[in-house]
Amino acid sequence: QLQFVESGGGLVQPGGSLTLSCAASGRRLDYYVIGWFRQAPGKEREGISCMSSRVSFTKYADSVKGRFTISRDNAKNTVYLQMNNLKPEDTGIYYCAADSPSNFQSMCVMLRPPSVNAYWGPGSQVTVSS
Repeated sequence: QLQFVESGGGLVQPGGSLTLSCAASGRRLDYYVIGWFRQAPGKEREGISCMSSRVSFTKYADSVKGRFTISRDNAKNTVYLQMNNLKPEDTGIYYCAADSPSNFQSMCVMLRPPSVNAYWGPGSQVTVSS
């Protein structure tokens, strides 16, 4: 079993920055496709960023492209989401997820939800408000 501990969420003013972390235990994270998903109040969960298992491919939703950066540190078994120039519409609960490389096309290329066998972090609240 792969388990995540998320950290880094909080309240930030528009234009500010936050870095979310998802520290994994139980299995090595570098085998998996890694994604970040966001659920805004009253909306469905959406894929916002993804990284392939070999770190050669990354994908971002148009809404965050140029402002967010996904990365992973295999030595620390941790994945990150650096978020800059945050906007009020970025408010929501952010979840990391890990899925089999066989779901790369769906989860990473198309930013669709991962398979039912994916592992999810518990979620971090991000609130962007003045």
